[in-house]
Amino acid sequence: MAVMGVVWTPYDPVAMNFTARLAPPSWSHWLGTDEFGRDQLSRLMTGAAASVKISVLTVTLAISAGTAIGIVSGFLRGWSDRIIMSLNDVLLAFPGLLFALGLLAVLGANETGIILALGLVYMSSVVRVVRGTVLSLREREFVEASHVMGNSLGYTMRRHILPNCIAPLTVLATSMCGWALLAESALSFLGLGVAPPAPTWGNMLAGSRAFLDQAVWLVTFPGLTISMALLGINLLGDALRDRLDPRMRRRVL
Repeated sequence: MAVMGVVWTPYDPVAMNFTARLAPPSWSHWLGTDEFGRDQLSRLMTGAAASVKISVLTVTLAISAGTAIGIVSGFLRGWSDRIIMSLNDVLLAFPGLLFALGLLAVLGANETGIILALGLVYMSSVVRVVRGTVLSLREREFVEASHVMGNSLGYTMRRHILPNCIAPLTVLATSMCGWALLAESALSFLGLGVAPPAPTWGNMLAGSRAFLDQAVWLVTFPGLTISMALLGINLLGDALRDRLDPRMRRRVL
């Protein structure tokens, strides 16, 4: 839906048609229309593209920055590890959505602000996971062999440590896509997401509140879409965990 929404929609998602205002689902408008006569299916498809884009960019930012910081912290240890993890624990102590709301008040309620705010919120979880993985790897024989061969710290971290972090990061990234999608929807619902008339699933839900007794489809279809997307992402994360975690693979076999 997200890919198709970029290249084609049945109607213009922002074009208003007051003659079809609050029309129920029909052959011409499969999911009905909103209070401005805009086609709900077209807006859901376009909103999928916006929501998925924000989620993917948020996870990319969090994974990239968190992996680099976590590897440096876990591999070097010492005072740098203590400083990094103290700051990271401060970030983890804040409720994620509340922290994002505070950052958006500074950065501004726009797509870039949402990506930066949520990326910083989720980065702390990535740092914690990567550091724990690195601590278990830094004493392994292949790392010691790299030191004996005279390889630099940067080469050892890039060549031997980073590839062994991919499996847990893949599972975490999948889960974080669901977190980011839900957080973006919540922020848009609160009016701090992508500004209307550009559709996202969250602001479509927010706009439907005033018409619950007249057009229940306005809240039903965006809500179902968010639920189905989160379910699919969670099932994908479970499948990747079973595939990439040797302990889970043995249990399945």
